[in-house]
Amino acid sequence: MKSWVERVAEKEKVKRKIPLEVKRIGNRYYLYMSTSQWDRRLKRRKKLSRYIGRITKRGVIEADRTKHDARSIYEYGNSRFLASLIEDLIEPLKQAFPEDYLEIMAMGIVKLIQPTPLKLIKSRWEKLHLSTEFDASLSPNTLSEKLRRIGVDVIGQKQFFKHLSTRSRVLVFDMSSIFSYSENLKLAEKGYNSEGLYLKQINFVLLLSQARRLPVMIKPLPGSVRDIKALKTAINEVFRRKCILVMDRGPASYIVPKMLREKEVGFVLPLRRNFRIVDYDMPLMKSFIFMNRGINWGRKRIGESFLYMFEDVKLRAEEETNFIKHIREGKKKQPQLERERRKFGKISILSNLDRGGAAVYRLYKSRQRIEVVFDALKNELENDKTYLSDDDAIRGYFFVSFVSLYLYCRILEMLRKSKYVGKVSVNELLFELSKVYLVVCNDGRVSISEVPAKVEELDEALGLNLFPKR
Repeated sequence: MKSWVERVAEKEKVKRKIPLEVKRIGNRYYLYMSTSQWDRRLKRRKKLSRYIGRITKRGVIEADRTKHDARSIYEYGNSRFLASLIEDLIEPLKQAFPEDYLEIMAMGIVKLIQPTPLKLIKSRWEKLHLSTEFDASLSPNTLSEKLRRIGVDVIGQKQFFKHLSTRSRVLVFDMSSIFSYSENLKLAEKGYNSEGLYLKQINFVLLLSQARRLPVMIKPLPGSVRDIKALKTAINEVFRRKCILVMDRGPASYIVPKMLREKEVGFVLPLRRNFRIVDYDMPLMKSFIFMNRGINWGRKRIGESFLYMFEDVKLRAEEETNFIKHIREGKKKQPQLERERRKFGKISILSNLDRGGAAVYRLYKSRQRIEVVFDALKNELENDKTYLSDDDAIRGYFFVSFVSLYLYCRILEMLRKSKYVGKVSVNELLFELSKVYLVVCNDGRVSISEVPAKVEELDEALGLNLFPKR
């Protein structure tokens, strides 16, 4: 509470000689008579309060009961839902960024609800009821400076990421990029993206907790940095012995296994089909079922690691059928079929894990979850990159986008576990919840709008309990 508010309240206590209470609603302060009485039916004391007036620096403006009450209206349903989701991030954010954690939370929430340019974040935030609970400074000039400060604070970011990764034994690694034509960004360098295009870009690494299905780290990198250097960076950021990294084919290299073994990190590394150690003639004597698909598998030792070979029976038939179609179209030759047939449907994985084939295959397939996360993050990052003019602001913006992504994944996991998986998107859920408003009158009275039937249904199905019935 501000010092001038306390001074006015103390004067009013002396003047009125009754118990008083100060309440803050939005950016204003209000004075109430506050007492309690014994409730015989409930067998406990019940709080009683009566509105007196609004507190200003000149004193208290007492309520005029003859005038129509002025009102403020806020989006309430989505605010209350997101407040419950971000609760477990507040303390670690506060410890890592004691001066900026409120702005990080506010920006992350706004950007999750609606893709919003930096200059409009303040006005969008003020529509949410959360803005009355968290006093975040979000003017465009303030935000630009805060993003730079967040981006420079590498220690704070590392501290936050380590907190998130503490409970994660299996981490999924991937790397992507966004295009940038800015002349002022050192991070924006020419490099090859996943489609083989040589463009000016900013690369970034993302780590995802396999068990919790939540992101635990993001790191922007120069556009020329490729997979192996990025992998080293990621390991150093959230380094923990005995953890397991699940990767894609990008960082496949003979250097990677050696580097990870030295760090005492387990790894699951899919290999490209033309990788020298891949043995397509390896006997596949065992099998299992994964997602209703038959999988044959075998393995052999390669130095200090194991080479796992998997054959997806359905994929094998699909690839052979497509190859035959290419022969008919004149794109392939019949003799090639005999040479390529032994590769159809096969996936080779190098790992230092001594486990059964089904366990290693499940770890490999857990990578698919990160693709959805990457799509959501890239769409988010593309919105504001033109407004960011220096590298520090870019790093800060990536961190804020990470917080937004974390909340997105929390909601996605809730939908996945419900009957609404595939039927309601994250954006649709937040839009429906935004239909429930809270109205605040100048005299301090509040009321909640009617809850639509669909919102009630979602609230019950997801176990949110946002609008308990009285």
